[in-house]
Amino acid sequence: MSKIFNISEAATIAIHSMAIIARSKHQLNAQQIADKTGFSKNHIAKILQQLVKNNYLASTRGPKGGFVIKKDPKEITMIEIYQLIEGDLEESSSCKLACDACPFRECIFGGLSEKFSKEFKTYLSEKKIAAL
Repeated sequence: MSKIFNISEAATIAIHSMAIIARSKHQLNAQQIADKTGFSKNHIAKILQQLVKNNYLASTRGPKGGFVIKKDPKEITMIEIYQLIEGDLEESSSCKLACDACPFRECIFGGLSEKFSKEFKTYLSEKKIAAL
């Protein structure tokens, strides 16, 4: 079955991991997050390192190591994390035909793609990691 909307595994891991770490009173390692989410420990570790590199998380190495949130989760929006992983989110139409080549006077999809993109961007922009 096809999906109308798809969020990459990397972005999903980043947002879920940030929320899990933000809610924890103790540092968590990649294995603990993998146990909670079902994602690959190695993929989680790779994503968490990107979050460390961009100053969202701090990490401690070693057997008792792990990750803690570095910024206030009340100040971090979901879109920050999403765009860190995926790049800027465009609010443009995903119509496969250039407007000049389209044989129809109006978009046959009624601009739904653009509407979905705007609503998704607004949702991510308004939702804070602390609220998850």
